[in-house]
Amino acid sequence: MEFHPITDNVYYFQGSVNIGYVHFSSGEGMLIDAGLEEQAMKKVLKTLKSKELPITHLFITHAHADHYGGAEYLQRQQEVFTIAPKFEAAILQEPMLEPLYLFHGVNPIQEWRNKFLEGKPIKVDLILEEAGEVSVGESRFQTVDLPGHSYHQLAVIVEDILFAADAYFGVEVIHKHGIPYIVDARQTMESLEKIKNLPCAGAVPGHGSYEEDFIATIEENLQVHHDIENLLYTLVNQEEDGISIEQLVTKACTEKGLTIRNVPSFMLFRTAVTAYLTKLIQEGRVELIVRNNQLVVASSSE
Repeated sequence: MEFHPITDNVYYFQGSVNIGYVHFSSGEGMLIDAGLEEQAMKKVLKTLKSKELPITHLFITHAHADHYGGAEYLQRQQEVFTIAPKFEAAILQEPMLEPLYLFHGVNPIQEWRNKFLEGKPIKVDLILEEAGEVSVGESRFQTVDLPGHSYHQLAVIVEDILFAADAYFGVEVIHKHGIPYIVDARQTMESLEKIKNLPCAGAVPGHGSYEEDFIATIEENLQVHHDIENLLYTLVNQEEDGISIEQLVTKACTEKGLTIRNVPSFMLFRTAVTAYLTKLIQEGRVELIVRNNQLVVASSSE
């Protein structure tokens, strides 16, 4: 995990999951997200201590375990004022909600409650009801509502640097994912369009590298989402009698060269595929119907 300066006061730790850091002029220091687990946070704390940089605040952009898993260790080590968006905060305080919704409300068995799906619960001191200006001591930063990857994901803008969370991914990362995890395709694409118009000098994605010229990366993300949407639409229209969501997940992953290796991975892909289908349903291009006691997706032209 490498510690990179962006401005005199804004930095980020680049790793499999990026963590932002801001040293405010008023003396406070804020982490933006907390990484997957305790080991990541230990590296962050060691680095900041060696540079005599404080941690007084923690901002969690969204409640996915890879972005908050290290927060519980941080809160055990020291007092830190923790800020999170509404709804996301509910999951941060009751993390079993994430595997619970992925498994359709079924009480998840232990093997489905791994560190990638469920972090340890944390205390949230300030729940943000909406995006806007937030105070840290005598300093300020802006939050921006960028849902789609998660329900109420908030990005951070400080000193004209955007910490975009998982509203977009680096080019290599999004292609590696094949079918990126989202919960709402329409909101995902709207958030990407919104980022293109934000007055920023540079941006840090949740996964990938800081870029000053990030518009091409945003466009690449948009293209990936459109391609997946079109792929799913084509696969549905190839089936005269419709296709179950489970079969559609299998076909889509096969088309993208993806191998699903376990049950939690299947459920993640199923959620993402359903998110794209929801957009197609909203646009009247496909529909969900029950046929022969089976829920299937069919072309709306039937």
